[in-house]
Amino acid sequence: MALDGLVVHSLASELKSKLVGGKIDRVHQPESDEILLYVRNNRENFKVVLSSSASNPRVYIANNYNKENPLKAPMFCMLLRKHLQGGIITDITQVGFERIIKISVESLDELKDKSTKNIYVEIMGRHSNIILTHDEDSSIIDSIKRVPPSISRARQILPAMTYELPPAQDKINPLKGTSLKSFINTLRDFDGPIFKAIYSKFLGISPTVAKEICFRANIDVKSKGEDLSRDELSLLYRVFSDIFTKVKNEEFKPCIVIDEKVDKVVDFSSIDLTLFEGYKFIYDESISKIVEDYYITKDFKDRVHQRTYDLRKSISIKLDRLYNKQKKQKKELSQAENADIYKVKGELLTAYIYMIQKGMKSIEVDNFYDENCVKMTIELNENLTPSENSQKYFKKYNKLKTAKKELTEQMAISKDEIEYLENVLLSIENCENLEDLEDIKEELIKLGYARAPRRFKPKKEMDLTTKPNKFISSDGFTILVGKNNKQNDYLTLRIADPEDIWMHTKNIPGSHVIIKCAGSEVPDNTLLEGAMLAAYFSKGRMSSQVPVDYTMKKHVKKPSGSKPGMVIYETNNTIYVTPEEEVVSKLKEN
Repeated sequence: MALDGLVVHSLASELKSKLVGGKIDRVHQPESDEILLYVRNNRENFKVVLSSSASNPRVYIANNYNKENPLKAPMFCMLLRKHLQGGIITDITQVGFERIIKISVESLDELKDKSTKNIYVEIMGRHSNIILTHDEDSSIIDSIKRVPPSISRARQILPAMTYELPPAQDKINPLKGTSLKSFINTLRDFDGPIFKAIYSKFLGISPTVAKEICFRANIDVKSKGEDLSRDELSLLYRVFSDIFTKVKNEEFKPCIVIDEKVDKVVDFSSIDLTLFEGYKFIYDESISKIVEDYYITKDFKDRVHQRTYDLRKSISIKLDRLYNKQKKQKKELSQAENADIYKVKGELLTAYIYMIQKGMKSIEVDNFYDENCVKMTIELNENLTPSENSQKYFKKYNKLKTAKKELTEQMAISKDEIEYLENVLLSIENCENLEDLEDIKEELIKLGYARAPRRFKPKKEMDLTTKPNKFISSDGFTILVGKNNKQNDYLTLRIADPEDIWMHTKNIPGSHVIIKCAGSEVPDNTLLEGAMLAAYFSKGRMSSQVPVDYTMKKHVKKPSGSKPGMVIYETNNTIYVTPEEEVVSKLKEN
């Protein structure tokens, strides 16, 4: 879910209580859309993250923040340093009940006079922004994202313009209160489910909070306001009023909801989300901690997706070319498969050469190579002699015969390259940290698929930045899964013993999986779980009945000169499994 008005309200309250009176020591801009403020207050140091990311905009006090800063600070960062560094935070407020936080900072200007600047953090999806203004006249100094008329005619954000709040939504501010009569009429006038009526008509409420209100009132979220009785709507009003009375009194219960079956975060809020019955709840006094925990993985995935856009695009273009090349090769090979017919025609023309006259366009002869000796019509070039016509067919035969051999070799090369690049795309998708990504980039640079940056120093062939994934089967066997081609090679060639079980999806890009057993018999259940992991960490993750080959590691060989992650194997068996995230989560080593 996105940050709604309730979460923003609790964030503004927490930031105000911890940061007002604090001094801004440093300003950094680790991302193009993200600012990091170092604030010292009451002998404590705080890292304040202001993000205008289109996917994950947010404001919070960070506990685990370790992004590297660019060697050269961006212009907006330099501007903030000029106006804010050394300044004192005088106030932090939520604007209305909107997803906007205003941070006021008092600092010395060029003339050493005190002046106040305001930072507006607008948390509005792809329209999110961080804007610095003069407090005196609300003029814009600059913003992390400039919005000229070419982008928005309705509202421009440019230096020297007067800052104006985004157009107000036609919604009721729940903090200002509403009467029972008005509440009932508002919900009954809405044509749609009751939970949608709540978040559509009242400001700062997300669909999740709207469902929570219905759940506490024991009302079906799909029911319509016009179909509910006055008593039911009155109960809904009491729940609604109780929640926002606590919000006004700054009584929050920050929580994050986790689905333990798949070990994934489901939702979060600044109020208790009782509708998620049966799920695991983690509560914390700090809404910042909840926000950080929720976005830490989500933001990383989005950042990796953004940073690898050019790389993925380059690989996809190469793959498209290879697919087209493979298609043409198959067509040419199909023609080459018919090479023998040209040999037969050449032999028949040689046998019946006495019947051919120069200038003939075709000849019909008995095909004595056919068991039924059927007639065959052979086309002739009227400008060639009988012998030259015969030789023409023999040349065609020899050409196709040679082409068949070459095409078979070229198709094998194309197939290997396609498999390799598809594996690379899968590895990028499965990246869990920036170190994994660096391993993939280094591999592509070495093979000439990506350009090397300045001062590039490649690591040794088997040096790993990160470790493979580790799982424990229900029978207690260790199962290792490679995250990328480099790790796949490391697992298979260095870690696995000859008697260990090696697994890989059949003809599908995926990770190498090793079941450590040192020759001891592996139970069927562990084999099934290993196959499940191989299928889950492959391109067939969303498919059912995925074929997984398995054999002893001693039957797996790496051909000389082959690309990273590429192996051949023999004497294998195949098992079919349907990947289940719940099973994979249970096997993960804590």
